[in-house]
Amino acid sequence: MKDFIKQFFDIKFWKFIMVGILNTLVGMGLQFLFFNLFGWGEWISSIVGYILGSILSYFLNKHFTFKNKEKGIKPVIKFALNIAVCYGLAYGIAIPIVKWICTANSITMFGWTVDRFAGNASMLIGSCLFVAFNYIGQRFFAFKEKSE
Repeated sequence: MKDFIKQFFDIKFWKFIMVGILNTLVGMGLQFLFFNLFGWGEWISSIVGYILGSILSYFLNKHFTFKNKEKGIKPVIKFALNIAVCYGLAYGIAIPIVKWICTANSITMFGWTVDRFAGNASMLIGSCLFVAFNYIGQRFFAFKEKSE
């Protein structure tokens, strides 16, 4: 178990975190911009933000974090599938649960309506869930090292 933990939190994990910080600034920045300035809904704002952030993430994680040498369309498809599954899980959990909790309890802050607060909170919580699911998916599926 100790070896698994050591391997899981190796240099790739820390590179993934660094790339994730940059990717988060881009993706989340765009999400909140689309949601709050353009009035798009949580789903469309987060989808567009994730698509644009994922393009950056693909190149940085493939070449910098995991140093994946695989060529062709296969790594792109695996990455896109991983992103789609992680996104669906993370936001499929966060958006309905956070909206339900906020609406049922009239939770809000910052002078926002309950819906606006729930939308922002669900995108934030969804992004946290996404990071956890995404690291596991990229490390052990999308950019999995080949056993020699």
